[in-house]
Amino acid sequence: MTAGQARPTEPIRVLVVEDDPVAADAHVMYVDRVPGFTAVGKAHTGAEARRALDRTHVDLLLLDLHLPDGHGLQLARSLRAAGYHADVIAVTSARDLAVVREGVSLGVVQYVLKPFTFATLRDRLVRYAEFHAAAGEASGQDEVDRALATLRAPGPAALPKGLSAPTLERVSVALRDSGEGMTATGVAETVGISRITARRYLEHLVEAGRAARSPQYGTVGRPELQYRWVKGQP
Repeated sequence: MTAGQARPTEPIRVLVVEDDPVAADAHVMYVDRVPGFTAVGKAHTGAEARRALDRTHVDLLLLDLHLPDGHGLQLARSLRAAGYHADVIAVTSARDLAVVREGVSLGVVQYVLKPFTFATLRDRLVRYAEFHAAAGEASGQDEVDRALATLRAPGPAALPKGLSAPTLERVSVALRDSGEGMTATGVAETVGISRITARRYLEHLVEAGRAARSPQYGTVGRPELQYRWVKGQP
């Protein structure tokens, strides 16, 4: 069956197409955390994506462009030829503007550059939701321009070199769920990374305003830093 348009009262149904299982799980979690969206499945290859589309209705593909069985744009092209109408948010580490131009004609409405944070994807999804809700006949050029403008977004906030979005998400979840806060040692043990690596991620969260740190006293020697999630942060 082909993908149609969801009714306005229904969540936007997203299929995550990503060959890295860890990244795929993180992207599914990201999608499900955005109100108005639901991840209906994940696929690790283009062939799996085709089978998923045959089984379930999909409004939007979160599509990695580098798949083991072909380029993501080749998949998008074949889907258009077969009558699938789901929109596409392309996920890529490439900065090739020729690829960007090609994608426009294939239903790619947004690009997200790897690695990206939850906040970056949330911004793209929220903008897409606004565009999706504006479907219908425009009254004039101004309304068309406004609808297209909702898709425009500033460039994604790149992570510092050496940090990955899936690990950042795991560190964020551990810290957010801790309640009383955690030290770098505690995060390292929970997530399964080194203490030095954990501290790099924690300091990044502090710089981004998503976490706060304070010295933890009461132990022998130099006090260890305690990190807490900032209330109200996603």
